Amino acid sequence: MSLRYLTAGESHGPSLTAILEGLPAGLPLDVKVINQQLVRRQHGYGAGPRMKIEADTAQILGGVMAAQTTGAPLAISIQNRDHERWRGKPIPAFTTPRPGHADLTGTIKYGYSDLRPALERASARETAARVAIGAVCRHLLEQFGITIGGYVVSIGEVQAEVASIPLIERFNLAEENDVRCPDPEVANLMRESIRAIMQARDTLGGIIEVVALGLPPGLGSHVHWDRKLEARLGAAVLGVQAMKGVEIGPAFTNSSLPGTQVQDPIHLHGEQLTRTSNKAGGIEGGITNGQPVVIRTAMKPIATTLTAQPTVDLSNGVETPTQYERSDFCPVPRAVPIIEAVVAFVLAAA
Repeated sequence: MSLRYLTAGESHGPSLTAILEGLPAGLPLDVKVINQQLVRRQHGYGAGPRMKIEADTAQILGGVMAAQTTGAPLAISIQNRDHERWRGKPIPAFTTPRPGHADLTGTIKYGYSDLRPALERASARETAARVAIGAVCRHLLEQFGITIGGYVVSIGEVQAEVASIPLIERFNLAEENDVRCPDPEVANLMRESIRAIMQARDTLGGIIEVVALGLPPGLGSHVHWDRKLEARLGAAVLGVQAMKGVEIGPAFTNSSLPGTQVQDPIHLHGEQLTRTSNKAGGIEGGITNGQPVVIRTAMKPIATTLTAQPTVDLSNGVETPTQYERSDFCPVPRAVPIIEAVVAFVLAAA
């Protein structure tokens, strides 16, 4: 059976629900495995006030008995504490769409008379459910010696050079600061940039790198476009809110170089085929080649800003400034475990 999942729930609804189907039976699973990743998702400099309200914990509602998976669908629920502030209260219609959000496009698509159904479901609050699913998939991969880690390589114009830092060390160093950058000095500069953008009533984006270690060669396929592993990874990463670009390895840098400078020569060491570089990012022809799989994604500055932007009030057709809806100033550090989670799902499915 193939691995698949669904999430349900709105940003200020009672809870988020996730169902993961296709897990093998007999996988030891404690809810602590999920909660550890939910805590990581909530921590990061530049987070908005919502993170001071929520304290995400998961409840496993099905698919586990005697602390082991049964092979049945795994059901997970995460309560929204902020729901209590909204329950039973009259909420005026939201009619001023924010540029860059799903407010307007969602309303056009589904014919809403109020923008809130679009923004409630499009909210990145939903990623808590995906992190829960990814935590289980990561746990499954760990049984086979596969490790997934991530870190921030840039925020705004501040960039970190991490090539000289061993991969495992990058993962560990990133968790030692609140911007998740493996370089402590650059992390301080990133923090200063976020602080400055908060004072400017604006938002910042950045670039995240996620790496999978220990993958065997042969995952994915060259036979059909939708089975190519980089295609599946790209779709999963771009499906995360505010992600607008993805590359496998240094793909955009490679595009400006001659072909002889961007391949990974194959050598023979005893009876073992080896590589001295990983410019392919661990995937050739849609299939893993045994090297670390490296995924980089560009996260745009999120659409909700304290500084108002021009829009149109759909209730009266009058141009007006946007209304602020509570949000992060720089969600890039918090997005690292989210990207790790969707990558973990794709790799577990493969």
